[in-house]
Amino acid sequence: MNPSAFHELFTVRDLLRYAVSQFNATKLSFGHGSDNAWDEAVYLLLHTLHLPLDTLEPFLDARVLTDERERFLTMVDRRMTERVPAAYLTGEAWLQGHRFVVDQRVIVPRSPISELLAQDLSPWVADPDDVEFVLDLCTGSGCLAVLAALAFPNAQVDAVDLSEHALEIANENIEQFGLDGRIATHRSDLFEQMPQCLYDVIVCNPPYVNNHAMESLPAEYRHEPTLALAGGEDGMDIVRRILERAPEFLAPGGILVLEIGNEYENFIAAFPDLEPVWLSTENSDDQILLLTQDQLTS
Repeated sequence: MNPSAFHELFTVRDLLRYAVSQFNATKLSFGHGSDNAWDEAVYLLLHTLHLPLDTLEPFLDARVLTDERERFLTMVDRRMTERVPAAYLTGEAWLQGHRFVVDQRVIVPRSPISELLAQDLSPWVADPDDVEFVLDLCTGSGCLAVLAALAFPNAQVDAVDLSEHALEIANENIEQFGLDGRIATHRSDLFEQMPQCLYDVIVCNPPYVNNHAMESLPAEYRHEPTLALAGGEDGMDIVRRILERAPEFLAPGGILVLEIGNEYENFIAAFPDLEPVWLSTENSDDQILLLTQDQLTS
């Protein structure tokens, strides 16, 4: 920790300015909840001070206590020297206005599928109340399973992951939202150990990072479980297995919503005969695809 920082910074404004300067100087990589130094510094500071995350302005010139300053500067120091994502420092991640518990057993929740679930997958789901069975494959923290349960109030949701450690976090989040009666977790290698069920909706954010991209990931991403990221030579190893078995688990008229990140070209090369619908989100037009049960069985 910079000794002068501890003795010369006294207000919220001081600490915020210092953190932004340090984050920029050390060229941190963002993408785990924020995409710039300012937003990340504001979040970490307000979290540390137990202040509302959407209320900075009234507190800018407030003086901080010695222990508050020490806690924040320690967090800033870890963020820079260890390149730990902010969510792992705070033990939480926010997605579509909802707070999820996280640690290094799971990747940090950030899937843009969450945007589509916030819109009830409209227009691809005509009536959210009619959805009976939903599967969240590769659930990780359980965030998409929770958002699916909120989007489809009459649905039973199955949340599936190969990692026992991930399912521990998923169960914690499910319980936190009071959804343990509607969301069931299953340890399974994709569909392999799943009981037979026909789902109206399957959502999946699988491991899809290709080998070359894995080798060049920023340090922040290396804190996340490799199992949840690595998708093989072309990033499509897990996707191939999903598309092969998904038709057996989709109800007539059912849909699969699948995230592939920056692997559009690899997906097209691997599946030249498929013609998915590409779903747009705030920051992408080619990272999430939709396939119907008819397309996958034809």
